[in-house]
Amino acid sequence: MRMPLTLVVLLFSFIGLSQKKQLQFFQTDWGRQISWDAFCEKTKAAGYDGIETWFPRDKKSQNELKTALEKYDLKVGFLNGTNKSIPFKESLKQYTAHFKTLVSWNPVYINCHTGSDFFTFEQNKAFIDAANKIAKESNIPIYHETHRGRFSFNLPETKKYLSAIPELKLNLDISHWMVVHESLLQNQDKELEEIVNRSHHIHARVGHAEGPQVNDPEAPEWKKAVERHMDIWEKVIRKQWEGKDVFTITTEFGPADYMPTLPYTQLPVADQWKANVYMMKLLKERFNID
Repeated sequence: MRMPLTLVVLLFSFIGLSQKKQLQFFQTDWGRQISWDAFCEKTKAAGYDGIETWFPRDKKSQNELKTALEKYDLKVGFLNGTNKSIPFKESLKQYTAHFKTLVSWNPVYINCHTGSDFFTFEQNKAFIDAANKIAKESNIPIYHETHRGRFSFNLPETKKYLSAIPELKLNLDISHWMVVHESLLQNQDKELEEIVNRSHHIHARVGHAEGPQVNDPEAPEWKKAVERHMDIWEKVIRKQWEGKDVFTITTEFGPADYMPTLPYTQLPVADQWKANVYMMKLLKERFNID
C-alpha cells in the first residue's frame, strides 16, 4: 500500500526535527584543585560541552580560563549571586553591575543564586527584575536557581514569584527542594507543573529527604531517588524541546563537605568527578544520545 505524499512529508519532517534535539552538558568546577588547563582538558575528554563556574577574581586566572576554554573548544556558563552579608541596596547594585562583566564573555547562560529567604517579596523581585532587564538587553539567558537560602528556597514560595513575574526563568535544582520538603515530592506533580514549564536549565544532582546530595548516585539504595529526579528532569527537557532544539544541563555533585565524608579523616565517601560523569551518562542513555 502506497503512503500518501503528505504523510511522507510529515513523517520525514518529524524525523528531521527529532534528530535536531540536543543536550549540552556543562561540568561544574566546584571544588576544582587543578589548573584551568588541566580541568578543561579533563572536562573535554569526559565528553562535556562546557563548564559552569563563578567568574575568577584575579586577572591571571581570568586569562588562564579564557585560554583553556579556547584551547579545548569548551563553552561556559557563569554564576552570579546576591551577597546576603551586605545591605539590600548595596547588594542589588553589586549583583547588577557584575552582569556587565559576565555578559562581556558571551556565556551560553548565566545562572543566579538570587535574593534571600529573609528578604521581602519586593526586595527579591528587584534582583529578578534587574537580571531580566539585562537578559533582554544582552540576549543572553539568565536563570534563577531553585536554591535553599534564596527567594526560591521552596516550591510554594517559588510559585508566587512565577505568577508575579512572567519573564522569570528557572534553573531547576530539585535536590534542594527534596530536603526542604523532606520528601521526593511524590504527590506534588500537579504543584510541579508550572515549575516544569518555567525551567530552562537543570542542575543534575540527586538529593533525598534528609539531604541535598546522596552519597553515591550509583549505589542501589538511592535508585528510587535517582529515578524520581530523572523523571522530573525528563519532563523539563521534553517541555523545553517543544520550543527549542538545545537544552543545557550542569552535572553538579559537590565536593567534601557537601559530599558526605568519613568522621575524623574527612575523606569523601565517593568520587565527585565520577558521580558527575555518571549523571551525564544516565541522561544520555535516557534520551539515546551518543
